[in-house]
Amino acid sequence: MIKRISIILGLLVAIVALPVLLRRESATAAPDAADDRLVIITPHNESIRNEFGEAFALWWKVRSGRTVYVDWRTPGGTAEIRKVLDSGYAAAEARGAQGMGIDLFFGGGDYEFKAQHKPKKGAGRLVRLEVFDKHPEWFGEQAMSQYFSGEQYYNDERTWVTACLSQFGICYNEDALRRLGLPVPQSWQDLGDPRYAGDLALADPSKSGSVARAFELLIQQQMQAAMVSTENKDMALQEGWAKGWQLIMRLCANARYFTDSASKIPQDVGQGDAVAGMCVDFYGRSFSDELKRPDGSSRLRWVAPVGGSSLSGDPIAVLRGGPNPSVAQAFVEFVISDAGQILWNAKPGAPQGPVSKALRRMPVRRDIYTPENRARFTDGEIHPYEATGNFVYRPELTGKAFGTIRSLVRIVGIDSHEEMKSAWKALGEAHFPEEAMKVFFDVSGLDYEKMKTGDPGLSSTDALEAAQRASALGARFRAQYQKAEAMARESMQKGGTP
Repeated sequence: MIKRISIILGLLVAIVALPVLLRRESATAAPDAADDRLVIITPHNESIRNEFGEAFALWWKVRSGRTVYVDWRTPGGTAEIRKVLDSGYAAAEARGAQGMGIDLFFGGGDYEFKAQHKPKKGAGRLVRLEVFDKHPEWFGEQAMSQYFSGEQYYNDERTWVTACLSQFGICYNEDALRRLGLPVPQSWQDLGDPRYAGDLALADPSKSGSVARAFELLIQQQMQAAMVSTENKDMALQEGWAKGWQLIMRLCANARYFTDSASKIPQDVGQGDAVAGMCVDFYGRSFSDELKRPDGSSRLRWVAPVGGSSLSGDPIAVLRGGPNPSVAQAFVEFVISDAGQILWNAKPGAPQGPVSKALRRMPVRRDIYTPENRARFTDGEIHPYEATGNFVYRPELTGKAFGTIRSLVRIVGIDSHEEMKSAWKALGEAHFPEEAMKVFFDVSGLDYEKMKTGDPGLSSTDALEAAQRASALGARFRAQYQKAEAMARESMQKGGTP
C-alpha cells in the first residue's frame, strides 16, 4: 500500500512539474526587468505574436546587448485598431502630445496603413522607415518590388512596408461536398450555387480589412470580365459592378453566419459545421494540417479562386510619437531581414524557424525563395510570385470605393440577413421564378458612377448622415427581399407547391 501511494504521489509530482520542465527559456524579458519595451498593436494571432516576439528579442540581444519586453495590444481586427488609433491620437493632440504610447502597427490590409499615413483629419501618423536607407538591397525587382499584380507593397513616402503576403481563397470540406453531391469549388461564382444555402461560412468585412479586400476582388473580377466582353467601357464597368454585387448577394444568401473571427471559418468547415467558406490562405493551410488523417490526407482543403485573387500585402509601420522609436525601427528591420522573412514559413525547429508552430505565411521578398530556403519551408512547393491566377488588381476601378464596399456588404447581406435567407429559401422552393429573382437581385440603387469614388453618404464624416444613409439603403434591400419572397410564394400557390 505504501509503495502504491508513493508511486501515485510520484506521478502527481511529475504531472505538476512537467510544464515547468518542458517550458523553454524565454528570450523576452519580464516587463519590469527589460532594458527596452516595445508596444505593438496588431490583429495577428497568438502564434505570430509569440514567435516574432521571441525571435526579435534574441535578435535584439545579439545586436544591442539589451533585453526587450514586447507588449502586444490586440483589440481585434483592423476596424477595431483604427478606432483605437483614432481615439488615441485625438486625445494626444488635445493635450499637445505627438504620440499615444504605441510604437508599431503590425499586420492587416494596406487600406488601413494608407489611411493612417494620411488620415482625414490631423497629421499623418506614420514615420519614414529607416530600413529603406539601411538595406536598399532588400528592395527592387529582385527582392521586394513596390508593385506586383496591381498590389502595392510600400508607399512612395516609405512610411509603411509589406511584411508578408496573403491571398484570399476558398476552404472546403471534401466529405461534406460528397454528401451534398457538390463539385469542388474553383471560383467565387461556385459559392453562389443555391445548394450551399445555410452551409457557407463568411466573415464580416466591416471588422477586417483583408476580408473587405476579398469582396472587392470578387467585384473587380466581374468588372474586368465585363470589360473584355463589352466594347463600351462605361457600360462594362456598370455591368460588372452590378454582377459583382449580385454574386455577393448570392454568397450572403447562402451564408450560415458572418463571423468576426477569421480562424472560425476553416475550423467550422473542417469540423463539418459548414461546407465551404471564404478564407485567407494561411488559416486554410494551418487547419488543413491540423485535420490530417493518418494517411496524410485531410478533409479540409484550401484553393485560390481561379482568376479572382491577387497577392495582397500585410504591412508594418512605425507610429508617430511612439515611446521607443529606435527599437521600433529595429523591429521593422528584423521583420524584413532574411531571418524575419524565413520565420514566416519555415518549419518548426528548422534553422531560423518557429519554435512551436508553423506560421504558414508567405515572405514578401522574392529573393528569399531560394532552393535552400524553400527546402525548410512548410509550404516549399508554393512560389506565390509564380501562382497568382493571372489576376491583376486595378485600384483605379474600386480602390476609392473600398470603404463603401465594406459598408455595403454589411447593409446588403448582414443587417438584412434574416429577410434575405427567408426570401432565398422561398425562391428555391418556387424553383427561382424569373420575376421574383429580378426583384431579389435589384441593385439599381448601387450606381457605380455615384459610388466609384465612395458613396458620399456612407463616407460622410458626419456620423448621423452616414447612419441615415445606411438605414435608408438597408430598408430598401429588406423591402425588396420581402417582396421577392411574397412573389415566390404567390408563384407556388398559382402553380402548386413543387
